[in-house]
Amino acid sequence: MSRTVPRDELSLSMAVTSLMKGVVYRDSAETTWQHVVGLAAQVSDYVATLGLAVVVDEAEGYAFLRSRSDDELAESGIPRLVARHQLPLHTSLLLALLRKKLAEHDTTDAGSRLILTGDQLRELLDPFYPATTNEARTADQTDTAVRRVTDLGFLRRMPGQDGEYEVRRVIKAFVDAQWLSDLDSHLAEYADIAREETR
Repeated sequence: MSRTVPRDELSLSMAVTSLMKGVVYRDSAETTWQHVVGLAAQVSDYVATLGLAVVVDEAEGYAFLRSRSDDELAESGIPRLVARHQLPLHTSLLLALLRKKLAEHDTTDAGSRLILTGDQLRELLDPFYPATTNEARTADQTDTAVRRVTDLGFLRRMPGQDGEYEVRRVIKAFVDAQWLSDLDSHLAEYADIAREETR
């Protein structure tokens, strides 16, 4: 366990720079986490000048930067720092399925971490491919979706465990409870779109 960083040693530069690089997790960057949490108000003020907001979830142990809404940006006259990009269908679908899986996991006493194998990830997406789809193509599309979701930081490869992934809890901030409650209808839409795209 790392030492507690004294208040007068907390660094705004470290906190902001780390958040600019991506999500900061308490369990994997404990010292950086202390800088972010200890200076949350100052970080918030600093990144606001860039049109960003800091999200800190101390209960789940993650923090990240999010762009302010288009209305807020327009009102303050700040251009969007990061352009929006629509995610490919199977990447979006995998995110939705992982969020659902995490919600199911949280209702059991299976522990706080959700670990899935590569095979389990493939099984999640399999129902959304037509039965006639080329198996090699399906496997390639699934592997690409898993790689993208990992690059986005919602999955983490387990060190020393070949082919195992941890579902990162930050996914809860991007796929919220309201969206999750409508998930079955969303999944039906995804299934129809996915089948059309793969014909």
